[in-house]
Amino acid sequence: MVSRFFCARILCCSAAVVLAACSSGDGTNNDFANEGPPTGSIYPPIESLTEGQWLAGDLHVHSEHSNDSTLNPIAKITALAGEVGLQYLAISDHDNHVAGDVASHTWADSDFKNSPLIMLHSAEWTTHRGHGNPFSAVPYDHQRLYDARDNYDVEIGALVKELGVHLSANHPAASDHFGFSYDMVDSMEVWGSAIWADDNKRAVAIWDDMLKSGRAITARGGSDSHHGYPGEGETPSSSSYQAPANNVGTPTTWVFATEWSAQSVIHALDNGRASVSSNPYAPRVVFYADLDADGEQDMMMGDNTGASGEPVNFRVDLVGTLSDSTPYTVKVITDGYTLMELSIPPGQSSVSFTDTPPADQRKYYRVEITGQQTDFPEVPISTALSGNMIALSNPIYFNFDPAF
Repeated sequence: MVSRFFCARILCCSAAVVLAACSSGDGTNNDFANEGPPTGSIYPPIESLTEGQWLAGDLHVHSEHSNDSTLNPIAKITALAGEVGLQYLAISDHDNHVAGDVASHTWADSDFKNSPLIMLHSAEWTTHRGHGNPFSAVPYDHQRLYDARDNYDVEIGALVKELGVHLSANHPAASDHFGFSYDMVDSMEVWGSAIWADDNKRAVAIWDDMLKSGRAITARGGSDSHHGYPGEGETPSSSSYQAPANNVGTPTTWVFATEWSAQSVIHALDNGRASVSSNPYAPRVVFYADLDADGEQDMMMGDNTGASGEPVNFRVDLVGTLSDSTPYTVKVITDGYTLMELSIPPGQSSVSFTDTPPADQRKYYRVEITGQQTDFPEVPISTALSGNMIALSNPIYFNFDPAF
């Protein structure tokens, strides 16, 4: 079976395609007041900006334990992931293919249990109302979540909390979108598969709507890849053409983890200390804020604090191998509209700007990076499909209700 990443979209794309960055409207007609948090709200302390490491991974991959996957055993997935520099993975096989019993299939696979990578316990929660990925650092009772798939949302939300999993909405703008309440999710797959256009641009618009409503939902990526390269002696499947176009790491989700562990990956996702890039070799973006103009960064993406009403200095860093011939464009988005566009010229890797978040209203800032795509030799067609979309950050938040 061909995955959601279907052939027509590959055949119509080429390296000459340049995809426009998304927009959810010009935002100039703001009919809704972005009320701040209740009086007396106490914001959680901001964690260290330096005590940790950036880990690269893919949060949506299918192995041979999904019936619609071909030539993609876990050993092949983890080998390619390690080769391209990924440190963590979520093998998210369809739970309906095994009637919910992922514990006896994906999680019982010796290559899953013995992988040198950080392996999250996950599955694709595949329901009549769409798909989602639960993530956990330890095994959990996924059977209960599968069995509750048709229950009321309030019951499912309570079960998610009881199980202690991070629930993420998959491909929210596709035909198999997440059709449940977003109040039960911790993150959204805003960049799914190598293809940036269409579904992903609409997914970002949905994410912006959630952010504007005061829901600090983390953005993440996921290749949703299903098909591996034919190995020696293996006959290519009818879907093997997808392997060089969409595979592990297209896109890559970077998390700022306090230590090398699955729990630290989950913690970073919980707190929005994450960004997404088109592939593991593309520049990743890190977004900071200096609250008191002392030249020291006080916040990074995912952090939330009360605004003083004074100007805040923001800094956008690109990390990795950058183009030495063409600039990168930084689109600054706040409350769903483009605040400004900045340029990072060749030879430089950062840019700064200043804005004043109001003291009495919630506000968020996030950035998108476009420019020359970075080659990904292991998955060579993916760069044409991603167009000029390089990376996106999670927001920096002001006056968001910490109890919401």
